[in-house]
Amino acid sequence: MRHEVILILDFGSQYTQLIARRLRELGVKTMIERGDIPADEIRAVDPIAIVLSGGPASVFERGALQIDRAVFDLEVPVLGICYGMQLMARDLGGSVESSDHREYGLAELDVIADASILEGTPASQTVWMSHGDLVTRVPEGFEVLARTANTPVAAMFHPERRLVALQFHPEVRHTPNGTAMLERFIALAGARRDWDPVAIRNELVDQLRAALPKGRVICGVSGGVDSSVTAVLLREAIGERVVPIFVDTGLLRKDEGDTVMRNFAGFGIDLDRVDAGERFFSALAGVTDPEEKRRIIGREFVEVFESEARRFPDAAYLAQGTLYPDVIESSGVRGTAAVIKTHHNVGGLPERLGLDLVEPLRDLFKDEVRRVGEELGLPRDFVWRHPFPGPGLAVRILGEITPERVATLQQADAIVIGEIRADGLYDEISQALCVLLPVRSVGVMGDARTYEEVLAVRAVTTTDFMTADWYRFPPETLDRIARRVVNEVGGINRVVYDVTSKPPGTIEWE
Repeated sequence: MRHEVILILDFGSQYTQLIARRLRELGVKTMIERGDIPADEIRAVDPIAIVLSGGPASVFERGALQIDRAVFDLEVPVLGICYGMQLMARDLGGSVESSDHREYGLAELDVIADASILEGTPASQTVWMSHGDLVTRVPEGFEVLARTANTPVAAMFHPERRLVALQFHPEVRHTPNGTAMLERFIALAGARRDWDPVAIRNELVDQLRAALPKGRVICGVSGGVDSSVTAVLLREAIGERVVPIFVDTGLLRKDEGDTVMRNFAGFGIDLDRVDAGERFFSALAGVTDPEEKRRIIGREFVEVFESEARRFPDAAYLAQGTLYPDVIESSGVRGTAAVIKTHHNVGGLPERLGLDLVEPLRDLFKDEVRRVGEELGLPRDFVWRHPFPGPGLAVRILGEITPERVATLQQADAIVIGEIRADGLYDEISQALCVLLPVRSVGVMGDARTYEEVLAVRAVTTTDFMTADWYRFPPETLDRIARRVVNEVGGINRVVYDVTSKPPGTIEWE
């Protein structure tokens, strides 16, 4: 059965991916396309509804992304959010003006009409605003649903055409009733809400079987959740034709290589382990720039797989556990998002490899991958482990990568994660890590002066890994971590804690 799709047209909002996630959480499959996609291409997708995202531009700005006006004639419900609302109002004959009283942050919404997307929500409620322009006159056939002190039209609705628009952001957690509003939009569309782990699993397996009719698939396995779910999905779809290869870069956590082998043996999958530590250390020698590290690691991974693939003459594909946030941060969606950092597993393959790239999880968020993993029967403790970057500790060691510095960080990392687990905090934290800094500080140990490196500890909470907040540790946990690291790990004499949220920081330091 074909899954109904709500199509999101992206105008460059930082929240576009959140819209996709929230609607998926409510049981409807979503797709994201560039905001100016022609209406004829949208017809080919045949969405059950359309969402117009916000965006950083003004509708009056030269070169601002515009919508094909025929989108409003497709006879499906359309929800415009922020910039999307302004486009809807302007293009359908309303008025939009630049405001002298811009709204950024929390605002009090007064609901004028208990109808459509706002039906059943409080008459006065808090919403999250982020806009400079505003609608001053609604197009013909629209009714005003809500306003704020500075925004005369904060929500509008055309009942016959099923067009609705909000000046605020229902997708963010700062709008407490936002989920209820999105549910009402889904109801307006009449969507089945059948997007769940079982459906995702079945669809992915069917797609893989159709896309991989013959030939072996070389599957890169890091030991993390994403690549592991990819390998298990491939095993279900094409059986023994998948060849999972685990490249031990020497940049993993302490004893991680052996743990990965044991885990996959428990899944009934034999891994081809390649010990490539010396190769990676040699390639990274003297390199300090984080982007260069990632490029080198990506290149070395490809070359290792290229070498391994030669052992299988019928190998036709290389599979990776690339996720949607990786794609967003590396290259954007259809060119609307900024490049934040390069991911070693994103960006294509050299032609000489002779393998086509397979990325079954490319359109999924981390939480969806985890639920699919549970549906596949992978142990919960494994599925819900904290993310670990593909480049490994290379992006958690600032400055030059050496075997000695890696060993130092491995010992410190084992202490940090061990103490978090011991205090029962692991499941409260979305991701915990530590970073070895390329600076030295003076310390005193045993009445002697020390001059050694600094360890930064970082832990965050997040629902989507697109935004994150720093975790508030009990002081005694941080105290115990610092004491153990300084006393037990040679080369470190100071521990600091990172209290930067994302944005403005990223979760990893590099």
